[in-house]
Amino acid sequence: MSEPQQKIPNRQSPFSESFKAFIPEAWEPYPTDLPDPLAAAQWAKARREALGELFPAARLVIPAGGLKVRSNDTDYRYRPHSGFAHLTGLGTDREPDAVLVLEPSDAGHEATLFFQPRAPRTDRQFYADARYGEMWVGQRDSLDEMAALTGLHCAPISELTTHLEKNADTTQIRVLREADSQVTAQVDQIRGTVAEATTLDEELSVALSELRLVKDAYEADQMRAACAATAVGFEAVVRDLPEAVRRGRGERWVEGIFGLHARHQGNAVGYDTIAAAGDHANTLHWIGNDGDVADGDLLLLDAGVELDSLYTADITRTLPINGRFSPAQRRVYDAVLEAQEAGIAAAQPGATFGDVHKAAIAVVAKYLEQWGLLPVTAQESLGDEGGHHRRWMVHGTSHHLGIDVHDCAQARTENYREGVLRPGMVITVEPGIYLKATDLLVPEELRGIGVRIEDDILITEDGNENLSGMLPRTADDVEAWMAGLLGRRD
Repeated sequence: MSEPQQKIPNRQSPFSESFKAFIPEAWEPYPTDLPDPLAAAQWAKARREALGELFPAARLVIPAGGLKVRSNDTDYRYRPHSGFAHLTGLGTDREPDAVLVLEPSDAGHEATLFFQPRAPRTDRQFYADARYGEMWVGQRDSLDEMAALTGLHCAPISELTTHLEKNADTTQIRVLREADSQVTAQVDQIRGTVAEATTLDEELSVALSELRLVKDAYEADQMRAACAATAVGFEAVVRDLPEAVRRGRGERWVEGIFGLHARHQGNAVGYDTIAAAGDHANTLHWIGNDGDVADGDLLLLDAGVELDSLYTADITRTLPINGRFSPAQRRVYDAVLEAQEAGIAAAQPGATFGDVHKAAIAVVAKYLEQWGLLPVTAQESLGDEGGHHRRWMVHGTSHHLGIDVHDCAQARTENYREGVLRPGMVITVEPGIYLKATDLLVPEELRGIGVRIEDDILITEDGNENLSGMLPRTADDVEAWMAGLLGRRD
């Protein structure tokens, strides 16, 4: 492969004068027609206005972030900071090193996107710059093209410093600190009072996170599309389960099949796929995915497709690898499904975020008591002095979902963990029961069984919508679905 993103100038051969004269010759002219606006552009404008209203006198600096080194001179695939993507509508791999600045004015805030536009073919950048050069990373947008895409006033990144320094002594400046350390350092130098400014910056970070708690109509549609794309990937995995069994190290095969469809259906996976077979399902964040997929075991598949807009699904299904649950597996599966249905029923507008977990975990504790696992009653375990049930379900039942798989993570506790569910919020409901093979408190016939069922739930005006409901959930429906995909007649 050619050297991606190489940043070591002395490794590059010098260019002769004849080459520099030759390289810009005989190219098709760049198109003169401007691109259509991004689908998210009009929605992003309203989000910027909402943010500006929270900080009416402040200059707000929201960087996209830069490239991150994977090894030596090779970078990870780029993804912009979620706050930047949310406010600009730019997704996929756009736009490294860009900075959105919201400048306070009498009419609200004036937004400018500072980025690196494409250079003319006569410029050395065209052929010699591995970070921005067209010969290296493809054709970049002009200022006018980016403005047409985003609806933003656009300026070269070279003008950012001058803009930030303008009236800096009389203008409060806030920066999204975690997005780009170089931009943050530049802003800190201009402000001069880092300690006080850090608190102001934290307020901006919190506001950007809370701005995503309630999704607009565009975001809700993106979440529906992400779930539909994820369902395609799940179906592909089921069809290929016999091959995963046959080849050995089948968890990697499952991960690869889903990843193929995630890249084809969208931008990528929204997070590292959990393809956990057998006892691996009892490790909550199992992403090693290096185990076998064996006939008779369960496969816990926790995966999501991230669209080009960066909105992601987050779905879990626990599947019998041979297409049929054993009696013991079905026993655990049905208990988890009952817990999930209780959680989904509790996910109503006006309920609290915590109500969903309380409803689901009460069912989990009930079954753990029935199976003789708890040293106390279910009611005692659920009390403040209990918690014994958490040995078999450590995690919470829900999290917010959207442009991040764990969305809105910087939101204040009173608006998240203790917050009230409102129409437009998207949360997961994902209880589980995890019975490790080494847990001697568990009846022998249940050891090694791990089950989680997860769906993406949109809170509506009168209830909720299961965005991932196209994938079956009951044990009977799962078996019938798998039989159809595997070409069986049961």
